[in-house]
Order: sequence, then C-alpha cells, then structure tokens
Amino acid sequence: MTGAIAAHELRRLFRSPLAWITLAVTCFVLGLVFLTLTDVYLSVIQPRMAARADATGATEHIVSPLLFWSGVALLAVIPLIAARAFAEERQRATLPLLLAAPASATQVVLGKYAALLAFLGLAVALVAGMPALLALGTTPDWGRIAAGLLGLYLLLASFAAAALYVSALTRTPALAAVGGLGLLLFLALLYVAGNAATASGELLARLSQFAHFQPFLEGRVRSEDLAYHVLFALVFLLLTGRRYERLRDRP
Repeated sequence: MTGAIAAHELRRLFRSPLAWITLAVTCFVLGLVFLTLTDVYLSVIQPRMAARADATGATEHIVSPLLFWSGVALLAVIPLIAARAFAEERQRATLPLLLAAPASATQVVLGKYAALLAFLGLAVALVAGMPALLALGTTPDWGRIAAGLLGLYLLLASFAAAALYVSALTRTPALAAVGGLGLLLFLALLYVAGNAATASGELLARLSQFAHFQPFLEGRVRSEDLAYHVLFALVFLLLTGRRYERLRDRP
C-alpha cells in the first residue's frame, strides 16, 4: 500500500507543471552559481594557488559552495512541493477518500514521504551533473563529492519531513507553503545565529540542519550527523502520523 500511495503521489506531482517548473528554475539558478564559481576559480583563485604548497583544488572552491547553495535553493522549493501532500487534498475535498482508504497512517505518511524523496533524488541527480563536468578539465575529489551529495540528500530529506508535517496542519497549499518555508528558514537562521563565538551560539547552531550538513561538504561522514538527520526526519514523520490520525477522527 505504501508503494501504491507513493506511485500515485509521484504521478500526481509530475502531471502538474509545478514539479517541472521548480526543477527547471532551480537548475537554471544553480547553473549560474556553478558558472560563477568556476569563473572565479579560474580567474582569481587558481593563479593564487599555483605557488602554494598547500593549494586546494576545484572541489574545495567550486563543488562544496555549489552543494551548499543547492541546499539553500531547494529549501525554498521543498515547501512548495510538500504543500500538495495533505493541504491540497483538503482543499480539493479528496481527503475524506484518502481517510476512508484501507491504509494505516504509517502507510499513508510513508507513501507521501517516499514520493517526496524520489523527487528530491531527481533534484540531487541533476545537481550532481554539474560537478561531473569538472572531470573534463581537472581531477575532482570524488570521495568528497560523494560525501557532499549524501549530505545534501539527507538535508533535503529532513526539510521534506518538516514541510510534510506543516502540510498536514493546514487547509490550503498556499498556507502550507508559507508555513513550511517559515519553519525551514527559522531552522536555517539558527545556524546563522549560532556562528557567534559563545557556548549558547554553538548550541543554537547544532540545532540547525546546516551545522550537520557542513561536515559532509568537507568530506567527513560522521555518525552524529547521520543520526541527527535521521532522527529529525523521524520525529516529524511521527508527528505527521499523529496528525493524520486526528484528521481521521475529525477531518
């Protein structure tokens, strides 16, 4: 049943122009970021690094910033996509049909979440094509790139779980998108506020996904960062399941 729900959600998503438009705009923006980073590296950074013994390469100056900005750009996209999960069902009055289906709350939530993960997998694959182009003129650090892509996917997966919960709380997709974006921006701002060199600032930063995303960009895959993203997503999925059960009692 979970697979059937996920397949239905994916078909519903890609039959609308929203998925295609968001992917196209995101790729266009990130393509500009990639070209800008490459131009700065070739014209400014590489000449400076030529005479240094501890010189860093294209992976450090192009790929890592690109993946970071990919996370920032997709932060704005995910609430738009996740808003359709439950809020659009309520707006179109199709939620009672879903509530009456012989599927548990766990199956419904996981099915909708799996569809979001599949969409995000496609987005990450498109982003991965840009660093692959560097192999035409340099030797990228594939291990570090793989770690960065894994971190990016985990970051987006945690964003999707939070946005899915907001969608279950609201009645219209527009409100779900705004609420989801507000929640994700708040979590991102914790990282910005946490950059202060104080104990409380460090604590705030560790509450944000971006603090646990940064080590992946440096090529470090740590168990604590993996656990953070998994537990973060799990908490919001459990909250979404509880909310769905309440909707069954009172849609």
